[in-house]
This record gives sequence, C-alpha cells and structure tokens, in this order.
Amino acid sequence: MLGNGCFEILNRVAAGAKMHGRCVVLAAFALLLTSPIQAQTTKVAGPLPQPAMKIAAVVNGEPISRQELANECLLRYGGDVAENVINKHLILQACQERGIVITEADVDAEIERFAKSFGLPVDRWLKLLKNERNQNIEQYRSDMIWPKLAMRRIAAKSIQVSQAELDRAFEIKHGPRVGVRMIAVSSEKKAEQLRRKALADPAGFGALAKDFSEDPNSASARGLIPPIRRHMGDKNLEDTVFKMNPGDISPVLFVANQYIILKCEKHLPADLLPEKYREAEENNLRSEIREHKLRAAATKILLEMQKKSKVVNIYNDPKLRVKSPGVAATINGRKITIRQLAEECLTRHGQDVLEGEINRKILIQELRRRRLQVASEDIDSETVRAAETYGFLKKDGSPDVEAWLSKVTQEEGATVELYIRDAVWPTAALKKLVGGDIQITDEDLQKGFTANFGERVEILAIVLNDQRQAQKVWEMARSNPTDQFFSELAEQYSIEPSSKANSGHVPPIRKHGGQPVLEREAFRLKPGELSSILNIEKTSIIMRCIGRTKPVVSDFNAVRDEIFKDIHEKKIRLAMAKEFDRLKEAAQVDNFLAKTSQIGARPAASRR
Repeated sequence: MLGNGCFEILNRVAAGAKMHGRCVVLAAFALLLTSPIQAQTTKVAGPLPQPAMKIAAVVNGEPISRQELANECLLRYGGDVAENVINKHLILQACQERGIVITEADVDAEIERFAKSFGLPVDRWLKLLKNERNQNIEQYRSDMIWPKLAMRRIAAKSIQVSQAELDRAFEIKHGPRVGVRMIAVSSEKKAEQLRRKALADPAGFGALAKDFSEDPNSASARGLIPPIRRHMGDKNLEDTVFKMNPGDISPVLFVANQYIILKCEKHLPADLLPEKYREAEENNLRSEIREHKLRAAATKILLEMQKKSKVVNIYNDPKLRVKSPGVAATINGRKITIRQLAEECLTRHGQDVLEGEINRKILIQELRRRRLQVASEDIDSETVRAAETYGFLKKDGSPDVEAWLSKVTQEEGATVELYIRDAVWPTAALKKLVGGDIQITDEDLQKGFTANFGERVEILAIVLNDQRQAQKVWEMARSNPTDQFFSELAEQYSIEPSSKANSGHVPPIRKHGGQPVLEREAFRLKPGELSSILNIEKTSIIMRCIGRTKPVVSDFNAVRDEIFKDIHEKKIRLAMAKEFDRLKEAAQVDNFLAKTSQIGARPAASRR
C-alpha cells in the first residue's frame, strides 16, 4: 500500500519521475539541439554541436548511457515537449520567411532589460534563475527569450499606437477619479432594502457596508474601495459615479454578477504633470501599450500559423506512431525525429530523471547481488494493496484495481506503465530487500492494541513558542482552574492553528502513539488537573485534562490480524527507508550531468 511513508520513500527512490507531482510542464518553447534554431541566437556561429558525452552517470561501475536517459525522459515528458517543439519550429519558419534574425546581442539586451525591471544587475538575475528557480541559463535564453523576441519582431509591423489609445491610457493613470464606498450583495431584493436604509441615513453607509456587504475586503474597510477611474471596466458604473455629488447614493447596479450600491465620498482632480514629465510619461505609456498589443498579436499570429501550417503531431497519436516509426512530428513536410525529441526532453528534464534512474540502478544492483527478483506477482500484489489502502473497493469488499489505476493515472497524467515503473516497482523492490527482516513480537501487538483501541485522555491544550510566555499563561490557567477560562487562553495565546481555532480542543492522547513525553504527562492527569509545562522540541505545551474515553474494543483476538497488518506495514516502511538510505550512502556514483561524484562506502567485494 502506498501510504504516506511509502510515498516519502518513493519520492526519493523515483526522484525525477513524472509521478508524485514532479511533472512541471514548461510554458516556454523547446529548442532542438540538432536544428538551426540556435544559430539565430548566436553571432551566426551555427547550431550547438551534438553533446560528446555518451555516458550520463556511472553507478558502482555500471554506466547509464545518455541514450538510455534520453529514452526515460521521453517516456515521461515526450507528449508535453512535442507540443512546445512544434511551436518553436513554427516560429523559426516564420522568421526565416521574413528574414528575421535574433542575435545573441538582442538576447543579452532583453535579459538586461528584464533584470532592470526587477531592480537587479544581470549577473544577480541569472544567479537567481539558476539557484532558486533551477533554470538552465542557456535554455532560458533559447526557450524563453528567443521566442519572445522572435514573436515581437514578427508582430511588430502590425502594431501601431494611436493618439486616442495614448490619451485613454493617460486618462486611466492620471485622469480624474471618484472616491466611493460600496455595498455588494448577491440578492437584488436585499440590495434595494440596503439602498433604502442608506438613503434614509447616508452617514451610516459605512456601518451598513461593514455589517451587510458580501465583499469581505471592502466590508472590513467600511465599504471603502480604491477610487474609480475612467476606462477601467463597467462603463455604466463609471458614468454613474462621475455624475454623482459627494454624499449621493447610487441606484442599484448589477456588476460582475453582484448587486452594488455606491456612495460618493469625493471627486479627485486629474494629476497636473509638468510638460517635461508629461512627455516622458507618454513615452512610457506608449511602450506599455505597444508591449500589451504585441503580446496579444503574437498569440493571434501563432494561432494563425498553426492553422495555416500542415502540422502533424505523430508522437501524441498512438496510431500515427505505428505508421511512422522514428518520427515525432512533421511541420510543412519537415520531420522532427523521435531521437531529436528525446534529446530535447533530456535537455529539459535530464538531471531530475537521472536521479531517479541512479536510484533504480542501485536497487537493481542490490537485488542482483542478493539473487532476488521482483516478479509480476510482486507487482500485482503491491498494486492490489495500494487500491485497498486508498479505499478503492468493489461492492463485495475486494480491491478495485482497475478503478485505482484509472484514478492515479488521470491525476498524475501518466500511463499505467509509468506508474508501475516509478511507484510500484521501487516499493516492491525495497520490500523484497527488507521483507524477511521484519519481526513482530507479542509486545508489539499489545502496544498496537492499546494504541488503536485502548483508553485515551481527553485534553485541552495550549501550544506556545516562548518559555516566558508559557510560564505566564500557565500561571493564569492555575489561578482560574476552569475549562472555560483555559479555552479562552487557548484562543488568545496558542500558536498551533487547530487548538487556537477549537478553543484548546485537540484529538485525545493515546498510549504508544509516538509522543512518549506528552503521553506520560497526559495519563498522569485526572479530570480538571493542569499539566506542567512540557518542552518538546521548540514548543512549550500546557494541557488540562477533561476526562478519559472508554476502550473501543475489549477483545484483543477479534482485532489481532488487523493490528498485525498495521504494525507490519509501519515496520516495513521504516525498514525500507533505512535500507534505501544505506544503499545510497554506500554507492559510488559519478553524475556527469550534475557534475557531481560520490565515493561510497560499498564493500569492495560487492563492486564490479
């Protein structure tokens, strides 16, 4: 069963896999290393050469070839990357038809402009992209900046900024405004009732907004909203408020699926800019308008290019893949090969996927060393157990594997094959490696019975992160020893969201639940007693006992099998994590993509 513990292990074992939310589809367009696209971002230096490196990593003497890694990347990301590659080639062809060339200097200038917009020098901006956003800089230049500049150049001739557009933008930013308060509700009848109250007492408009407006942001400010400007949205609303005088109440207006009433507070005059500043501001606004129109035009042009071009996405159509082996797509007769697509997937996702393949190689080697094998029965058993764990059951109570596989593949956007490879197989492999070492004693079973079905202590709790504050709260709780007062203290002082929101109420404390200090103190308490201040990690906890629960089940034998199964699963998860960490630490790994090397502590006899 893929419980939380197993997922934690799998996130390490299958690092880089498309499962477990690791599939991040890049919005930028792809760059084919074998295409002439890169030539357009260089000083006519030609395309980047094919990578000379044929080995991606070596794990305990066994290589993972670049081609193997490319195929794994293709398996996980081929569909997403294929769409991006096609769009990139459409842009390239459009540039070639128009004689447009984007030089490396153009790219440098755009990156500098972008960095300045964030108030950063170029080197710091690129460092931020690399270290905090895990962005490959060359890919950033080729896949983010180049397409943007190319589409700008393609769309530029069709973009004109009229004087009317400039005047409108200037009025939006610097024109007159009207300060208002607003009440917004979903019922027209309620809006009319509130308007009548507002007309009867305009000075109480703010109180009405606070008490009745369904827009929480403005209600908390007694209806006050940012001043209304011209050309910002609903023309009827703007025309209405600009005709109002201070103190006037508007009619009920229907805007954005809400009924609103406005009260005019004051009219604000237009900004008066000196002529020397006005010219600079108009230039800035002209650039902003042009940039906005360029983005809209670029999207429109790309859609037109897609419609006019003869594009066949072979990779994403299983039937076409059978008919055209080795071809990922064709664009106006030009082929993009599967090998090119695989290499591009590697360029984008290679480092993440390689981590997963290194982990897989380590597991395979250890299975081989111990002469163990993950059989199809192990895979089937693990899949059945996952379905059962997550409650996918048929009417007769048996696991519904088909429904489980449908659910997991739909949510993760992967195939069953990929789910088995990245989630089920690593779990089955680790269980194979540790399965025979799991021992469950009678003491374990008794503790499990007590933890799951035994008596529990019902408490109120206050969690604090300051010892001095904890001492102060504890003294207040002792001076007024009632449940009600303790609950009020929890609401006021507890830093833990659940206890704060629920007036100190937390789930009952059970024995053998993994918090021995807390459990010992709780089970010492009698109803109405206050605990000492417990310092656990970086928090201080104060408890007040409010009673005990009655045992849920008294017959141990009735639940023995269930307890055995639960304890076995927990112990095996811990053993799996421990074994995987041991194997990782012992492995000798040379990762040529990440340019890292680990000299493990693996015994010489077990190395190749």
